[in-house]
Amino acid sequence: MPPRYDDEVRIITLNVCGIRSAAGKGLFEWLATQKADVICLQETKSQVEQLDGHDVAIPGYESHFCDADRKGYSGVAIYSRRAPDRLVRGFGVAEFDAEGRYLEAWFGGLGVVSLYLPSGSAGPHRQASKFRFLEAFMPHLRALKRRRRDYILCGDWNIAHRAIDLRNWRANQKNSGFLPEERAWLDELFDRVGYVDAFREVNQEPGQYTWWSNRGQARAKDVGWRIDYQIVSPRLAGAARHAAIYKDRRFSDHAPLTMDYRL
Repeated sequence: MPPRYDDEVRIITLNVCGIRSAAGKGLFEWLATQKADVICLQETKSQVEQLDGHDVAIPGYESHFCDADRKGYSGVAIYSRRAPDRLVRGFGVAEFDAEGRYLEAWFGGLGVVSLYLPSGSAGPHRQASKFRFLEAFMPHLRALKRRRRDYILCGDWNIAHRAIDLRNWRANQKNSGFLPEERAWLDELFDRVGYVDAFREVNQEPGQYTWWSNRGQARAKDVGWRIDYQIVSPRLAGAARHAAIYKDRRFSDHAPLTMDYRL
């Protein structure tokens, strides 16, 4: 029998592009006002011991980190008002576990994952790494689906799924993040494996971007991409109630995505 819930849950996800930098821009003061149950951060770019002296705490929340072996690179975190029953760092693939890309927290029958997929934009060698990640991660997602626990996977997936999800889709069809192979991987995840893009359950509008390049005044012109997702396992289809992308303040090159669920 699947888990049963009677809870309203708010989850925020954000690629911070450096947790210490984002803290200096007021991120954690803002997060403290948002009444989230769980907060997922990506690209922390910091080891835990490097956080001393930086205001990265939120009153009333626990914080847990999965750092990359290499300093100043990658890394994910989860903040929660309730202590997790269990934490899982990595998904069992050494190449990517060493990069601090996956942190899973269990709260009763619900699992929340903070996830940071590789970007292939730095060149062919990084795109090859991204494809290796996608190949290794799909079996893990299928395995999660078979568990009794339900999942919400939050983070920077570094793929825009459809033309509606980026401003200049025609010009980007040969660029990392909108390659046919990447989009087909998401097609498989949604159409055949059965996971759900929870944001699109409640918002079908164009122009819903979560990331903008630092070049060419992209943010001012709203030339963006929707590459940050909250993706839910099949039994949570229909659980999303509200979604909001916060753009009033700039904490990084991404915007926070807040979603409310009735579980």
